[in-house]
Amino acid sequence: MKILTAAAAFAVLAASPPESDVQWERDYRALPRADSIREFNRRLSAVPHHVGSPGDADNAKWLEQKFREFGLDAKIETFDVLFPTPKERILELVEPAGFRASLVEPPVAGDPTSSQKDLQLPTYNAYSIDGDVTAPLVYVNYGVPADYERLERLGVDVRGKIVIARYGASWRGIKPKVAAEHGALACLIYSDPKDDGYSEGDVYPRGSQRPPAGVQRGSVADMPLYPGDPLTPGVGATAGAKRLDRKDAATLTKIPVMPISYGDAQPLLAALGGPVAPPEWRGALAITYHVGPGPAKAHFRIAFNWKLETLHDVIAKIPGSTWPDEWVIHGNHHDAWVNGSEDPISGLSALLEEARALGDLWKKGWRPKRTIVLCAWDGEEPGLLGSTEWVETHEAELKQKAVAYLNTDSNSAGYLSIDGSHSLEAFANGVAGDIEDPVKKVSAARRVRLKRVEDARTAEERKEIRERADLKIDALGSGSDFTPFLQHAGIASLNLGFGGEGGGGGVYHSIYDDFAWVSRFDDPDFAYGRALSQTTGTALLRLASADLLPFEFSGLAESVAKYVKEIQDLAKEKREATEERNREIEEGLFEATNNPRELLKPPPAQPPVPYFDFSPLENASATLSAAARGYAAALARARAAGKPLEAARAAEVNRLLRGAAPALVQALPLRARLLHGLRRQDPAGRAGAPRREAVEGGCAGSLGHRRGHREGRRADPRRREGAGQLAPTVRYGAIFPARMRS
Repeated sequence: MKILTAAAAFAVLAASPPESDVQWERDYRALPRADSIREFNRRLSAVPHHVGSPGDADNAKWLEQKFREFGLDAKIETFDVLFPTPKERILELVEPAGFRASLVEPPVAGDPTSSQKDLQLPTYNAYSIDGDVTAPLVYVNYGVPADYERLERLGVDVRGKIVIARYGASWRGIKPKVAAEHGALACLIYSDPKDDGYSEGDVYPRGSQRPPAGVQRGSVADMPLYPGDPLTPGVGATAGAKRLDRKDAATLTKIPVMPISYGDAQPLLAALGGPVAPPEWRGALAITYHVGPGPAKAHFRIAFNWKLETLHDVIAKIPGSTWPDEWVIHGNHHDAWVNGSEDPISGLSALLEEARALGDLWKKGWRPKRTIVLCAWDGEEPGLLGSTEWVETHEAELKQKAVAYLNTDSNSAGYLSIDGSHSLEAFANGVAGDIEDPVKKVSAARRVRLKRVEDARTAEERKEIRERADLKIDALGSGSDFTPFLQHAGIASLNLGFGGEGGGGGVYHSIYDDFAWVSRFDDPDFAYGRALSQTTGTALLRLASADLLPFEFSGLAESVAKYVKEIQDLAKEKREATEERNREIEEGLFEATNNPRELLKPPPAQPPVPYFDFSPLENASATLSAAARGYAAALARARAAGKPLEAARAAEVNRLLRGAAPALVQALPLRARLLHGLRRQDPAGRAGAPRREAVEGGCAGSLGHRRGHREGRRADPRRREGAGQLAPTVRYGAIFPARMRS
């Protein structure tokens, strides 16, 4: 708050940006070409390019070469990280009948890269431990805490069992973590066709949805503890870095984990007995869903090559003419689980086209006042490795120089979504207002606003959407490369991308996420790739050329006040719900009303939720709101006066503004990392039933259409994990934020 007060005292702002800057932006937006993006995508997704593969290193070298060809100064920075790959995978049903899972994704006709078997990673979950387990199976629905509470009422104990969970309702790493906490010996995760298979449409290659043998790879590292290399928490994984012993790496799972297809899952689930699964637990397989345990018993063995592999981060720069030691950064990862034409190459090819267009603009005489840094990160898929190690290595320099970080990742046809730091909310709206939707020919911001009006549930919501000057943006959680910038270094960040009308999530992290799929179903003419290049490039030019940084804090203050109210309301709701539930238990309600055929046990009584003193939060929120109003008033006065910007004052205000986001980074107890104090978090499944609205990104309130769960929900799943609603949970008499989704 002191930072905003001081900045307001210094603020002297020109009435509007120079016309020359506005014209450069117009010139830039005319430069990106969809055909270039198409060819970049085709080249970069031609072969599998996971961490440590020849394709990964080759892509990095090619990207460095292209950046230089466009006129940028480029280099590759390397880090050595732990990246396990499977050397043995066995899953078989041993009782009541025999069945051996294939654990193979077959090629499909008409998709040439799906047959690159010798180059493809097997289907697996990175950072699972080795294991060899034979035990009864139990079906745990989505495998979130509420599901285990329901199992307890059903009289089902998972201790000593292998659990099988379906993807969805939480980040995948939550599932083995919660399973281990409940005593399970191993965890299998499958994609149910209800979530991203034939229940949602024709399967690939006829349609875009997941075929029976399709499998979602992915990391299960405990990234809520810390992202990046498991062996070098807090420091860059350089050649001389001190490394933990693998046995001491806290982010590895406690039990073995493996993903499987719904083709392999069906015989396992069909063999289960025990209670019939609750209605909301039932997927779309042609079986009666039971929870077990027995008579199904499975044997699961998995072993890994535990090797260090080299990451290749490609870093390119355009030097600033006035403030070269102030950096505006845009990053997108280049590694993939297999070919990754959609994730991440759809975003990376747009970034590369952005670089080409900026190079053309440079040749025409444009010079950014601040240095622009473009980054192609390696190792995002296993655990945000490349970006985290780079930030840890350059943290001191970043804290001195970084102005803002823009992140992109997957991109497809649809609505623009921008989530991030609320100090950039007005800025994000301004950029979105200048981008034309390539199909509807209205501004991206207007299209989003009208979609929100359509989705609004009440007249009050529609009124606010229509009348609020700026569309709200949602805060970021975790799950893509903005994480170390925002959560660790405290750098104001935005995550940008189009989506919601593409092919959906049926090929996510499978061999079928390739150029054939993207060019048929996701963004066939690559028009939305061009729109993304226009969006991020406009944002870079505007940030790099602004005499006064475009940070405003009214949206931040409004969001914090909303968070405080949500916490207060949640405490009240939890208290009243606990009191009511305990009263119903005392009255014998559950015994009296339970269907005798279901044999559902009453829930256990819960300790009462105490009353909390929220006055420190309320006072801090009020102070922030007052400071934000003061800064907004100072800016309004300066705009009205229309005075020229004084260089010395501008430098001081910019210094203070750059310090606002880092001031929100605080050391949290019981954490080895610094985490952003205003991170919005979503609990790992507070309810077992699926939801159609977003639970990982593009959430209600973000500048974008609700785009669904990235790990197999019923809407476009590509928005990055973590941008969830604030939803603290109340347990054991205390309120605390639930784990972020990564």
